[in-house]
Amino acid sequence: MDIDRISWDHYRTFLAVLDGGSLSAAARSLGLTQPTAGRHIEALEIAFGGPLFLRGPQGLLPTEKARAMHSHARSMAAMSASLARIASGDMEDVRGTVRISASEVIAIEALPKILADLQERHPALEIELSASDTVEDLLNQEADIAVRMTTPQQASLISRRIGVLPMGLFAHRDYLERHGTPVSLADLSNHRMIGFDRQLAYIREILKNNPVAASLNFQFRADSNLAQMAAIRAGIGIGVCQVALGLRDPDLKEVLPGLIDIGLDTYVVMHESLKTTPRYRATFDMLVAGLLVFQGQTQQIRPPSPP
Repeated sequence: MDIDRISWDHYRTFLAVLDGGSLSAAARSLGLTQPTAGRHIEALEIAFGGPLFLRGPQGLLPTEKARAMHSHARSMAAMSASLARIASGDMEDVRGTVRISASEVIAIEALPKILADLQERHPALEIELSASDTVEDLLNQEADIAVRMTTPQQASLISRRIGVLPMGLFAHRDYLERHGTPVSLADLSNHRMIGFDRQLAYIREILKNNPVAASLNFQFRADSNLAQMAAIRAGIGIGVCQVALGLRDPDLKEVLPGLIDIGLDTYVVMHESLKTTPRYRATFDMLVAGLLVFQGQTQQIRPPSPP
């Protein structure tokens, strides 16, 4: 079979095998029979002139050819999903599907109320929420709208700056009752600190410009910001979280307010080609309005630190 005659269904099966590690897992995830999944992979191997998977103790292992195909197949999947969202929609009314990408913390802690209000106002609107700290590519239609903690660089994107979401040190009141409340940076060395396990790009940028944050020594480490937030709420120790989240939880207390001068510059972003489509425009505007309220809660609860 020629490559240009390969069906998208074959590539979808290919991605499912990569994700699931076996034909049976791929078949279950796609609602196919295992022989059908096998035929799809066989057709791809014939078209691409070589094996795509080798059988190993842990299942099917991708060959170098399969790994080279991976990102292209992912782009095809994103494009297919984007076309499906376009087909679901209406060019005049607020109806159809919108895919939103946001960090885990924003997706879980800030967006649900905003999206509830959005869908109450527009009942024909369907929302797909991708909660991930991985930045999804708007240019390749991996998402329609994104809430980002980095400044958008591409000229074809439109964005609205929400402002800086300040970060602070917080602990559960039970932890502070057991271990005492630190009154200086030096006191933190006597406490269990909660922080990150790996230095991602945005973390390295924060540490480069903030010697106080760089000096913290973590005894509890997690890659997930949600896991760090859960650890703070469980009373494991003192950790860094968004001030707006910490101050709205009556069981959490801010420790050494203003000690770490860290903020996440936040934007709502979408491709400029979507701005005239009602469902994207309505979603973009609601996210901006809701996140501005979320960002403003910090100033209402805790006034800015004196210079």
